[in-house]
Amino acid sequence: MRIGIDVGGTKIEGIALDDGGRERARHRVATPVAYDDVLAAIAALVARLEAEAGAGGTVGVGTPGFLQPGRGVMRNSNLQCLNERPLDRDLAAALGRPVRLDNDASCFVLSEAVDGAAKPAVGGPHPDVVFGATLGTGVGGGIAIDGRVHSGANGAAAEWSHTTLPFLRAGEVSPYVCFCGHAGCIESFTSGRGLAGAYREVGGQELPAPEVGTRAAAGDATAARAFDLYEDRLARALAGVINLLDPRAIVLGGGVSNNTRVFAGVRLVWERYTVAKDLRTQLVRAVHGDASGVRGAAWLWPA
Repeated sequence: MRIGIDVGGTKIEGIALDDGGRERARHRVATPVAYDDVLAAIAALVARLEAEAGAGGTVGVGTPGFLQPGRGVMRNSNLQCLNERPLDRDLAAALGRPVRLDNDASCFVLSEAVDGAAKPAVGGPHPDVVFGATLGTGVGGGIAIDGRVHSGANGAAAEWSHTTLPFLRAGEVSPYVCFCGHAGCIESFTSGRGLAGAYREVGGQELPAPEVGTRAAAGDATAARAFDLYEDRLARALAGVINLLDPRAIVLGGGVSNNTRVFAGVRLVWERYTVAKDLRTQLVRAVHGDASGVRGAAWLWPA
């Protein structure tokens, strides 16, 4: 049995999966503020899942931020109490077993690559490369190769969203200043706030991203133009991924991906920016939804 834990800013979710990927138990608890309380909450959640499932299991954990190799401490987590802490070692001590830990966006793409929207066909190509992006308040990225997370030499692979948007045009200005401090980064253009910024740019008004989606679905012309602009920017960002990794599939999750028009809109224009033409790369929506992260954490332990 595999246990996955997804640590978020407001909740910690846990799941127990059998060897076939079927859910045997799933629970959520509120995320504590203090570091030691986070460790205790995860330990209690694992015990609860194992008691309900009637078996012990491996434990994988998805977190915001990443574990820096060498120093072995967390970096860049928006859950501040985790930063500069050896989270994997402390959890292993608390649970009395090894723990595998990776970034939450990496867990998202791993879930979809193993048994989700980007599950490979039998006899498919190797290495099989899948890229995933979560488009929400922030923007995360992850890479799975042959059903395993690729974290990189520095633990920060796929921190793609904090690089400059490709093919940036004269006069094109980021809708807001991202916490990363780099002007014109991908996240600032392709997050939910980026979609709201696109609406402000074409319509001159403030409108939250969900409302932009609602108005576009109802036929509002200004919202449709905002989506056209947003989709072109997302296409440029993903074209950079294709030009570098040439993945078999790209999976989108997060709140913005609920606007299904994004998939057709990006496919329509992304070949303007890719070296390859007649692209075979699939652009798909995550099938496990909010469960992708916690399921991917469980799959950090392969068969």
